[in-house]
Amino acid sequence: MILDEVATKTVATALQRTLTDLIDLGLLAKQAHWNVTGPHFRAVHLHLDELAATTREHADSVAERLAALGVSPDGRASTVAAESTLPGLPAGPLADRTVVEAVTGILAATISGLRAGIEATGEPDPVSQDLLIGITADLEKQRWMFQAQTR
Repeated sequence: MILDEVATKTVATALQRTLTDLIDLGLLAKQAHWNVTGPHFRAVHLHLDELAATTREHADSVAERLAALGVSPDGRASTVAAESTLPGLPAGPLADRTVVEAVTGILAATISGLRAGIEATGEPDPVSQDLLIGITADLEKQRWMFQAQTR
């Protein structure tokens, strides 16, 4: 089944928002990766690299889904800067505990957006919804793993 114009617009909006946030999440993970300091540096540093790689893979899947629907994905830096819904990180060195808490919050914001996308895509396009569900499950696991380091 081909999506009609209204369904395509609804799904494209949800997927584009997800793409923007995933690209930003990957950039934020690398920013934290490069600037983390402290006694748990190595573990957090490696976990951030894992998160960045996972995020890039998911962003690619979302962009390819947009293209498959006939919609041009927009991952330009200017679009990400203008449209990301995620909180940022301060510049400079970041204590490992600060990074873990910040990334946990950034992941929560990303997951919230994904859940909105799941809701929006359920009726018009279960295929896109399934993609978003899989990404959500993966990022919820990442959030749990980061959050476990704060206890």
